[in-house]
Amino acid sequence: MKPVLNSLLLALNLVMLPVGTSIVVLAEPTVPVPAKENSSISLSEVAKPLPSPAATDKPEPTSPSRLESVIGRRQKLIEADRLYLGGQYAAAEKLYREAKAPFATTANTQERREPIVDPAQLSPGGKVYWREAEAGSDQKLQTRVMVPLRLLVEQYPEFIPGHLRLAAALRQYDRPKEALDVLERATTLYPEQPDLVKAKVAALAAEKHWMEASLAARQFALLNSNQTNAPEFTQLAEEHLNRYKRHLRSELRGNAITNAITGALGYALTGSLLGPFSAVQTTTMLLRGESSIGESIAEDARKQLPLVEDKAVVDYVNEIGHKLAHVAGRNDFEYEFHVILDDDLNAFALPGGKVFVNAGAIAQTNSEAELAGLLAHELSHAVLSHGFQLVAEGNLLANVTQYFPYGRTVANLFTLNYSRDMERQADALGTRLIASTGYAADGLRNLMVTLKQQEKFSPPSWLASHPATNERIRSLESLIERNRYNRYAYEGIERHAQIKAQVKNLLAQKEQQQRKKHHR
Repeated sequence: MKPVLNSLLLALNLVMLPVGTSIVVLAEPTVPVPAKENSSISLSEVAKPLPSPAATDKPEPTSPSRLESVIGRRQKLIEADRLYLGGQYAAAEKLYREAKAPFATTANTQERREPIVDPAQLSPGGKVYWREAEAGSDQKLQTRVMVPLRLLVEQYPEFIPGHLRLAAALRQYDRPKEALDVLERATTLYPEQPDLVKAKVAALAAEKHWMEASLAARQFALLNSNQTNAPEFTQLAEEHLNRYKRHLRSELRGNAITNAITGALGYALTGSLLGPFSAVQTTTMLLRGESSIGESIAEDARKQLPLVEDKAVVDYVNEIGHKLAHVAGRNDFEYEFHVILDDDLNAFALPGGKVFVNAGAIAQTNSEAELAGLLAHELSHAVLSHGFQLVAEGNLLANVTQYFPYGRTVANLFTLNYSRDMERQADALGTRLIASTGYAADGLRNLMVTLKQQEKFSPPSWLASHPATNERIRSLESLIERNRYNRYAYEGIERHAQIKAQVKNLLAQKEQQQRKKHHR
């Protein structure tokens, strides 16, 4: 891993730096691995150019028929993107489906039907299920309630009261996680239905998932701003966000001593001239909030990191990032997106929505949707306050930093020890964000496929704290299929290739300058 941050991460940032940061380190791309029989072909094969003999030690021979197939799929995706941007969604979807194979574990999915809210509109069979469920509820018989409701939801997913009644029954019988799963699937299929979203928000809040409740409410308000009840959901979002902040403040006060001990440990390990902070100083800093902490670190990072200044590249990343941030649900953040002139496929997010992505991420991803997936994953860590939660819960001891020489200063390199649940949450929310903004919902999944292909050549160290790549791919595929996220939306192949070429030129110029400097 290359050093990226330097003296800004001394004693102050020993406390602050792990707050909301994660670094994604992926190996250098190598020979593409052909898709196995019956497996899906990712954009890793569709979109990236074939390796030249100079690019690998043992280039894989490519038959004319395979080359023609790859080029054909690429052209279909490019044409589909043009149709999609032109509003011809049905024609675009047809081409996307032709170019993209189904997941190997794909499930049978039903076409979306028009929602109905009146039981009188159900078919005779549906009415039977509904009557049986109501009768079972009157008699307080769990099996007689659950069985017909599950059949009703499975066979008549368009019946909104069915989802609501099933979720309520599951909560009644102390099965809140299953209730949330029901509402997640329902709100994904019918995100414009306020009753479903309101039930989901209430279920999340009942389990003290206040941040997720706030996000769900705010996303509805943002994506359905023309509905008369949008202001009601904005208010709900603010209420739950405030509850979450109060919870964090309480945790911070309760863990002041732990933070002080951590500061003392940092002093012992690093010999920082600034010394450890007292419990009062540490708590005061953290109570300033995520945005203040993130801005404090980002200000130094902007000064000391080699940032890309090319307008086209910077505008491209900012356009993607702000599009995702718009539906992320944290309007208390001032989002920033920066590109570091480094060839590693890395990205990290600071508290308060300050996101840094390496130029190598642009150079090695294969589409705008893949890059959006990477940005959305990192953005999700910040939006869900994962790093900040680690600080609030006094878990800084799990994130002991490492120090290496870098020029005339000392750089702090770290991999934030997010839990596997946090990584899964960031994958899930990141996928939801790209799907909500019109990108192909498998953008992050395709990035994981690329990672898997590279992993056997040089396993990234950060995977030790992440779910296994195969597990993440299967989980993302299941998430997309179960919630019916749209895989057949904008990929951004041609546009991404143009920016990618520009970025590679910038990286080549940097390498050339370094060679000249080395030979002096």
